[in-house]
Amino acid sequence: MGTYVITGAASGLGAATAERLHADGHGVIGVDRAGAGADVEVDLGTPAGRFEAVARVGELVGSAPLDGFAAFAGLGPATGRAGAELVAVNYFGSVDLLVGLRPLLARGPSAALLVSSNSTTTQPGWPVELAQTCLAGDEHAACDLADSYGEFGSVLAYPATKAALAYFVRSHAAEYVRQGVRLNAIAPGLIDTPMTQAGRSDPSLGAAMDAFLELIPAGRAGKPDEIAELAAFLLGPRSGYCVGSVVFADGGLDAQQRPTDWPRPAPLPEQE
Repeated sequence: MGTYVITGAASGLGAATAERLHADGHGVIGVDRAGAGADVEVDLGTPAGRFEAVARVGELVGSAPLDGFAAFAGLGPATGRAGAELVAVNYFGSVDLLVGLRPLLARGPSAALLVSSNSTTTQPGWPVELAQTCLAGDEHAACDLADSYGEFGSVLAYPATKAALAYFVRSHAAEYVRQGVRLNAIAPGLIDTPMTQAGRSDPSLGAAMDAFLELIPAGRAGKPDEIAELAAFLLGPRSGYCVGSVVFADGGLDAQQRPTDWPRPAPLPEQE
């Protein structure tokens, strides 16, 4: 049986995945905010909190291998929430922990999972420049850029930060797997979690989220257990040839909205 680190482990998709791994006999080190009842309680929205999380996990793991990591901690759009908060928690709170835990993951065959979103392909108009700034690793510049969007900062930053996570997986999966770490991402759609429940009750966002729900071909929101099953598969050995994949689990909405956007042929090499 293995040992896995799950961020956002106290609720929602992180809690469902931790429960699924526990049911399979694995050990789980949960990471979440202060007062959440996790094994490691830190603020992933700060560099100091991320550094502390990596150090604490290292102490708990000791000399044993770390079999997997899944970054479920994240913030959704909300009235009055600054875009910089999403940049700090969603992107850097995921990637900095992954980078910090990489030496532990590289001790043996392992898997890591970042959490994107189907908003990256179904929400129009999000700022690609913000995703690119996140991917470049400049947290200060990315936070400033997200805050420059004003009152719509969190609405625009959410899909941008989630796209940046998918970009990170696609950009770094090859180098990670050469060290024995399989890196993939999942892109959930609207899942019935406390985060989406809060969004649907938000006076500014609720109507849009309800309309979004009506578009889903499956006719319903997803269940946390359904995402947990996918996460457990991608973290386990049965998905051993999945490397650099971004797997959508959204009731068919991405496929419905963008049926022929992918696959695309690779460009022919330029002739001299």
